[in-house]
Amino acid sequence: MQITHKTFRNIGLLGRPDKSSVVETLCLIHDHLVSRGLHPVFDQETAQLVPYTDPQTVSRALLGEIVDLVIVVGGDGSLLHAARALVHHNTPVIGVNRGRLGFLTDIKPSEVIFKLDQVLRGEFQLDRRFLLEMEIRSQGNIIYNAIALNDIVLHSGKSVHMIDFEMNIDGQYVYRQHSDGLIVSTPTGSTAYALSGGGPIVHPGMDAIVLVPMHPHTLSSRPIVVGGHSEIKLAIRENRVMPMVSADGQNSVSLNVGDCLHIRKYPFKLNLLHPPGYDFYMACRTKLGWNQDFDSFHQQD
Repeated sequence: MQITHKTFRNIGLLGRPDKSSVVETLCLIHDHLVSRGLHPVFDQETAQLVPYTDPQTVSRALLGEIVDLVIVVGGDGSLLHAARALVHHNTPVIGVNRGRLGFLTDIKPSEVIFKLDQVLRGEFQLDRRFLLEMEIRSQGNIIYNAIALNDIVLHSGKSVHMIDFEMNIDGQYVYRQHSDGLIVSTPTGSTAYALSGGGPIVHPGMDAIVLVPMHPHTLSSRPIVVGGHSEIKLAIRENRVMPMVSADGQNSVSLNVGDCLHIRKYPFKLNLLHPPGYDFYMACRTKLGWNQDFDSFHQQD
């Protein structure tokens, strides 16, 4: 699929209601799009936040079908939610950061009009991110499925007890493990929960899946990076607690003894757009403070 700015006529607007600053930025973008002769469309949830009397709206599930581009205003969590709803439609997405880190929503609010105009002129970098899909299978039947842009996490819920599971990759037995759980992450998610669990930072262009044990009982159990086309199977053993699984931190689903969790790459990719000048390593420097001590040291000289 070729993405060209000439098709950017109907522009979706999506945000979360947790901050007044989100509403301010949404209104600024809406009015600017109208002034350019374009057609902004709010999803129904976002439309309840803005002060317009009769904005054009559509359900979030259908937004990707009728717009050519979606602008997400909020934090990375807002973009994760949008990605899961839009990925089936191949609708390109750009993010305006009104959250904390902003690895995915990388446009600063102070630069939003300038950066947005660049994108609308066709000046952007296309960044295709893959997602993961999971299936819970019980006695061979699929009883639950979900998708995630960041990660799928097997965990013990609120319990302090470790969980017992076996892991196979591409049909090969890897290990049986006692731990607090396992983070299965995309490269996109490698700078999120997997990073706090001791996992590596993986460049988003890599075709790889990261497996990060959570507080394993054996010190020799370390993070593993496998190919992006690998299929991971986690089989639940007898446990004192009921293990749970979540996709991108959404609602957790319980797993019973004998259930199997299958995780693989999702067939659709997210088309993430960046304005000119986007640099993953610069994002790491600024968001993770890589040069902070070095810069502070030289400022004192």
